[in-house]
Amino acid sequence: MSDISIQKIDHSYNEWLNSLDFYLQEIGILKERLTEIGGKNTSQDVSKELEHYENQFTVQRDNMERLKHNIRSSIHNMSDEAKKGAGHVNGAFQDQFSQLKALYEHEETVVNELRHNFNRFSADWM
Repeated sequence: MSDISIQKIDHSYNEWLNSLDFYLQEIGILKERLTEIGGKNTSQDVSKELEHYENQFTVQRDNMERLKHNIRSSIHNMSDEAKKGAGHVNGAFQDQFSQLKALYEHEETVVNELRHNFNRFSADWM
């Protein structure tokens, strides 16, 4: 495999980390709204939906934290490799980059759908 510049990958990784931090903050805000809805509505139907969203927020938060960890690990490994290769890394990091990109894009889609669905739900119960 050919060598690739670390700068091409590093920029994307940093952008993804910033986006994941934003999504994590947003999930925190949505959880606060969830608590507010729970305080105002005690029906069985609402309780089931509240539990569903609470679980989904937890799962997505954990997924994002795990993805951030994997991105940071890749950055660290690439940095070590780049020091050996004068700013270039082995093409195997391109495969890792592609896998992380697919995971990031999937997580972004899931979080946006979750937010959209929750906003529709909260509009009905706020």
